[in-house]
Amino acid sequence: MAFIKKDKQPGDGMSRRSFLTGTSALAAAGWTAVAGGWVLRPNWAHAAGPIKMGIATDITGAIAPSGNANWQTAQFTVKQINDAGGILGRPIELLLEDTASDPGKAVSNVRRLIQKNNVDVVLGGITSAMREAIKNPIVRRGKTLYIYPQLYEGQECTPHLYCTGPTPAQQCAELLPYLIKQGYKRFAMPSANYRWPQLLNKWARKVIEANGAEVVFEEYYPLDQLEYSATVAKIMKEKVDHVFNTVIPPGLQAFTKQLYEAGYQDTGGTQSCVYYDENSVNYVAARELEGTYSCLDYYHTVDDAFSQKLVADYNKMFPNTKYLFTAGSASTGMYRGIKLYEQAVIKTNGNLDREAVSAAMDSASITNGPGGAARMVPGTGHAAMNMYVAQSKGGKWNIISKADMVAPDECG
Repeated sequence: MAFIKKDKQPGDGMSRRSFLTGTSALAAAGWTAVAGGWVLRPNWAHAAGPIKMGIATDITGAIAPSGNANWQTAQFTVKQINDAGGILGRPIELLLEDTASDPGKAVSNVRRLIQKNNVDVVLGGITSAMREAIKNPIVRRGKTLYIYPQLYEGQECTPHLYCTGPTPAQQCAELLPYLIKQGYKRFAMPSANYRWPQLLNKWARKVIEANGAEVVFEEYYPLDQLEYSATVAKIMKEKVDHVFNTVIPPGLQAFTKQLYEAGYQDTGGTQSCVYYDENSVNYVAARELEGTYSCLDYYHTVDDAFSQKLVADYNKMFPNTKYLFTAGSASTGMYRGIKLYEQAVIKTNGNLDREAVSAAMDSASITNGPGGAARMVPGTGHAAMNMYVAQSKGGKWNIISKADMVAPDECG
C-alpha cells in the first residue's frame, strides 16, 4: 500500500517526544514492556495457555497514525473475543512489535515475535515494503501464519499469507468508471516511486483507457520529495481534470498543499486517493481533502447497524483518540483478519498448527464486519468484500455507491 519512509529510531536521531508518545499510549492502555516489545495478557487463564497473536505495526515513525490505529483495533477486537470467552474457551494474548516505519528495523523485531515469543499468527504491516521485509522471517523461516490487513497493489500469492484489505481490482473497478461518467477525461498520475503506486497505476490506466478517458502523464518521485511546483504547473497547463494521487507522506503533505494553493480545485479540477479516509486529516489539511474521491471497504457514513455499533464501541474504548477506526489505515483489514482467524481456529476445533489453520482460513468467512460481510476466496489468499465509492464533503465521506462482495481478482 501507500506510505514507505525510513524513519529514524530512538538513539539515531528520532524525536524523543515521538517515541515517548507512542510508548506512553501503550502503557496507559495496559500493555507491559518486555524484551524490546510489548505484551497485553488476558485477565483469565486456560490450562492449555493463551493463543499468542503477534501484531507488527508502526507505533512510531512516519506512518504512526496508521500503525497506532492498527494496534488499537487489534486490542479492541481481541478484547471483544476474550470478553465473550475467547476462542473455544482459550483467551488471546497480544504481543506487539513496533516496526517503526523502517523495514530494516522491523525484521529483527518480528523475529522476536517468532523465535522468542512463539506466536501462533502474525498480523500487520502497513507498507508493501514492510510486508516484503517481514514475510520471510514469518512465513518461510518462522513457518508461521501471516495476515496482511492493508489495501495494496496485489500479486502477493505466498502460501500461508492472507490479505484482508482491498486489491486494485476491488478499488479501480468501481471508482474510475464512476469518475469518467461524471465527465473527467484527462487524468494525471503523480506517484511515489515504489511498488504500490507502480502496480496500482497499471490497473488504473487499463480501466481509464478502457472507459474512453486518457492518462495525460504518469510520473514518479522520490518518497521524500517536497517540491512539486513543476508537477502542479504541468497539471494546470495540460488542463488535467482529475488527479489520481498515489504520493505518500512526507511528500503527500507538500503535494496536496501546493496543488491547492495553485487553485486547482477552483478551476473545477478533482482528485482521488484510494487510501484516503477519516484518518487522512492526520496527514492532509481538511480544506485540501474537500471534494476528493476515494474507494474503500468502509467509511463511517456506511449505513450499517453492525458497523456503526462497532465504531461506537471502539470510540468508547479509546475516547478522544485521533487514531480512528478506518479502512485506509487498515483497521478494517485488521478486524477482519482477526475475526477470520477466529473462525479458522474454531473450524480446526482449536488445533493451532499452521497447516491446519491455514487450510481452514482459506475458506473462512464472517457474516458481520466493518462495511459488511467478508469471505476468503479459496485458493487465492484474498477476501471478497463490499466496496464503497465516497467523496469528502464538509469533513465527512459521503457514500456515492456500493458494490456487494467484490471479488479480489488475485492469485486465481
